[in-house]
Amino acid sequence: MKLSTYLHNGLQSCGIITEKGIIDIVSGTDGKVRSIHQILAQGNSVMAEISGLADSAKDFIRIDNVKLLAPIPRPGKVIGLAGNYQKHIAEAGLKLGLSESPRTSTVPRPFLMPATVITGPDSEIPWPAFSEQIDYEVELAVIIGKTANCVPPAEALDYVAGYTIVNDISARSVTFKENRKARPWDEFFDWLGGKWADGFLPLGPYLVTADEIEDVQDLDLELSVNGRVRQKANTSQMIFTVADIVSFLSFLMTLDPGDAIATGTPEGVAMATGEFLQPGDKIECRIENLGTLTNTIGNPPAQFYKPLRK
Repeated sequence: MKLSTYLHNGLQSCGIITEKGIIDIVSGTDGKVRSIHQILAQGNSVMAEISGLADSAKDFIRIDNVKLLAPIPRPGKVIGLAGNYQKHIAEAGLKLGLSESPRTSTVPRPFLMPATVITGPDSEIPWPAFSEQIDYEVELAVIIGKTANCVPPAEALDYVAGYTIVNDISARSVTFKENRKARPWDEFFDWLGGKWADGFLPLGPYLVTADEIEDVQDLDLELSVNGRVRQKANTSQMIFTVADIVSFLSFLMTLDPGDAIATGTPEGVAMATGEFLQPGDKIECRIENLGTLTNTIGNPPAQFYKPLRK
């Protein structure tokens, strides 16, 4: 199924996207469930009931009459993964423990992001007040379907509800660096802070349930800016698979239904070429069988944030 969250006649709802249109889940269940997050939290019985709507529904909403939102507008946890494609690590001029077989000599490098980074498809990404250089990163997103704690890799995919697309927008420079006294780890924390701006993680256009994806480790990814392809790869090139990532994270923290995990980006980012995003740029992220996520970049602020300005 393709599950979506959307606005229709000014009201937020969730539904199943079909060739005939959208089946509204809220009305189809007499209000028993009101969000995708709630569907996942209530487990398999509710998911089975929702699946039954696709076979019995008679009323459909035209998809061009709704505004699609992020399928999970406010995940409980948003987790990113740094350095999960070898060529991306190399293009950044970094080593990050690379070896002939990095999967056997390193572990995943996760980081947390606030839920306010989430925005939906066809939205404008706000230009933050603290950065003059903005970058893009197409990534496969994993949505957790049931509580996971200390799960072995062989069982990890059983805890995945489905997949969607994220564009992990990144601030590659920070204006608060000006006049700052250097301290250890400054560059790392600048990078980390560059992931936290409002609307910096477009998510969507919908959630494709895991049963619809035959092999999550064989999906083509592509990102274009104003129609020109910048990134092109396949999930088979990940250093750590989805199963590896979910398992590893489940030993660090309990993963809850609706948590979102961005699994890393391939080569082709602007940091390597210097072709950073410009105001009004249109970014299209495509992943095989998951659709296209489209967003634009807003205008920079009239004045950047410089707390140590003298």
